Amino acid sequence: MKKKNNARRAAYEAKQEKEGKKVVEWIIGVLLVLAIIFAVYTSIMMG
Repeated sequence: MKKKNNARRAAYEAKQEKEGKKVVEWIIGVLLVLAIIFAVYTSIMMG
């Protein structure tokens, strides 16, 4: 029974880690896109 619980816990942890990495990648991507948009907007306003 304990082995079954440990295997289930390990699978859950692996799934959580994978989903967590995906969320971090999305956040970084959105921040980069916003930074590019801001840079373009600023250069247009100053030009």
